[in-house]
Amino acid sequence: MSVRTTGRFTFADWEEQPVGPAGSVPRIARSTVVNSFTGGIEAEATTCSYTLTYTGEDVGSYTGLELLSGAVDGREGAFVLKEHGSFDAGGTRCSFEVVPGSGTGELAGLSGSGAFEYRHGDTSVEYVLTYDL
Repeated sequence: MSVRTTGRFTFADWEEQPVGPAGSVPRIARSTVVNSFTGGIEAEATTCSYTLTYTGEDVGSYTGLELLSGAVDGREGAFVLKEHGSFDAGGTRCSFEVVPGSGTGELAGLSGSGAFEYRHGDTSVEYVLTYDL
């Protein structure tokens, strides 16, 4: 039976490096980010890496992987999320799924998917994860 859990995350340490000519469109960049999750997912400092494609000045899409170590609804372990989304001047929309086989500890066998939507200026972001364990 699938379980739905929610919470919020904050982000810090966004570092972005252009790949190829800076300022051109389209262009590609890499970024690393540290997130902190509360609620159903408890993870103090994640490790996240994105590849971004800019198709306009503030418009594009991205894919990434995020390693979360902590707990899901009280079960401790680690797992990886595969993320893909789009962004524009208003914010970011993201869908994600648990990478099969990435769960450890009490999260071994974790599967599931979720989403979040970030609006520029928000200090934290609401997420939803629907999972099986």
